[in-house]
Amino acid sequence: MAAREQAPEERSPERDSDDVDEVTRAVLTASRLLVAVSARSLAAVEDRVTLPQFRLLVVLSTHDEAKLVTLAERLGVNPSTAMRMLDRLIAAGLAERRVNPANRRETVLRVTPGGRRLVEDVTAGRRREIEGIVERLAPEQRAALVDALTAFTVAGGEPSVPGGGTDAYPLGWTCGPPARHDD
Repeated sequence: MAAREQAPEERSPERDSDDVDEVTRAVLTASRLLVAVSARSLAAVEDRVTLPQFRLLVVLSTHDEAKLVTLAERLGVNPSTAMRMLDRLIAAGLAERRVNPANRRETVLRVTPGGRRLVEDVTAGRRREIEGIVERLAPEQRAALVDALTAFTVAGGEPSVPGGGTDAYPLGWTCGPPARHDD
């Protein structure tokens, strides 16, 4: 679907509103697809972790270690909520607590090799499914999609995925405080 570029003086406020509505509907539809892809990628591990616990593993896997308060801030939850999630992950062997060697009064949290593998496996499954969808697009559609999604993420303040998109963190959830969610 090719859209004709209009000069700013040719655009009417009604047309701009129609464009915003049309783009909003298209983004909502695409987000429904992406949520379905995400849900399918997590289905393989749903017997081991919940979505909030998986999110915690993702945040831990992007940092070498974190203190509980910092981790809770990154997740947008209360420290007590983060601790409950973490306790379950520690019991499952996916995360661990350690004494901070630089300050023996502090405890630091980190993901275990098993937890990192779980994040990598879910991410790889999600990536494979998205690649399959993208492969069905014509090359010019792919280029247009890159431009559109890049502009969309910049407008939304989301940082780009480092490392050309091959690392274990193409999962959303910036390290800034998201909306609060307590489980």
